[in-house]
Amino acid sequence: MKKQKFNIAKEVLDEQHQHWENTLSKKPDMFGKEPSDPAQKAAELFKKEDKTSILELGGGQGRDTIFFARNGFIVFVLDYSQEGLETITQKARASGLSHLITTKHHDIRKSLPFDDDSFDACYSHMLYCMALTTSELQFLTDEIMRVLRPGGLNIYTVRHTNDTHYGSGIHRGEDMYEVGGFIVHYFSVEKVEQLAKGFQIVGIDEFEEGPLPRKLFRVTLRKKNGN
Repeated sequence: MKKQKFNIAKEVLDEQHQHWENTLSKKPDMFGKEPSDPAQKAAELFKKEDKTSILELGGGQGRDTIFFARNGFIVFVLDYSQEGLETITQKARASGLSHLITTKHHDIRKSLPFDDDSFDACYSHMLYCMALTTSELQFLTDEIMRVLRPGGLNIYTVRHTNDTHYGSGIHRGEDMYEVGGFIVHYFSVEKVEQLAKGFQIVGIDEFEEGPLPRKLFRVTLRKKNGN
């Protein structure tokens, strides 16, 4: 029997937007104050390769944004949560890091608001597993390639199909499931490889995070010269 194609409705994603706004407003440090392990590993690689300008997508409440800036990186952070961006701006000001952090409200389903070859690296922690279809993720990845300089890095994390919650809750199409009001897009290695067209895959590393624990991939991609 042919599997029915399911297209996630725009209204569902828009509802996620409001759900995140409400959640972040009620929980000032929802993900904790310390930088994530992926951010620390990314910073090590960025320093090793002398990457200085970082585009962060989905900065949340800024725990990784602030960490990058404290380590001397110039960070441009995009998020569709105004609440989250205001929190990042306040933390940057309180930490004396405003000169290193620029925030911008943006829906990443649209073209990134930057010129070609603008950044040394792009970083995102669990943005790729938001309520985004594979075609939207491919568009985003292509846009990241466009704004990265040759040899630039795209490091992202995503929950994968061996995660405890995979297949639980409300099926929202493709490999997306809603649990507790949050829609998560789970990745297989094949999906990582599919989206990496035009990039060199430097690594797909598994790690765990949180009390469940969540099971994730840390994906490191490099823009090939000439792309």
